[in-house]
This record gives sequence, structure tokens and C-alpha cells, in this order.
Amino acid sequence: MNSDVIKGKWKQLNGRIKERWGNLTDDDVDVAEGHSEYLVGKLQERYGWSKEKAQEELRDFSGKL
Repeated sequence: MNSDVIKGKWKQLNGRIKERWGNLTDDDVDVAEGHSEYLVGKLQERYGWSKEKAQEELRDFSGKL
């Protein structure tokens, strides 16, 4: 799913993201608004994951949309 599609569906995805990664704050998700690199950084910060692990998690999530 490309970033334009993600931005267009952000309000719908917002809840699913919070459901999947409960350690993210509302602000984390709101500020990310379709910017995958920001979201990857927040996943690293909140879960202590490597960049590669965070990217893998996000790819897995977006692949199921």
C-alpha cells in the first residue's frame, strides 16, 4: 500500500494501529499521519525494537490491509 493511499485512509487506520501497537500514544499515531518513517521511529522507541524489526512489523501490518 503506497503512502498516498495510507494518508487517504488514515482515520480508518488510526484505530487499527492503536489496537495492534497499544504502546503508541494517540499523539504518536496522530503525528505519524501516514509517514511510515516516523511510525517506524516511534515503534523503535516504544518497543525497543531495531529499525529492521520495526520496519518488518509495519510491512506485516500494511500487508494485511
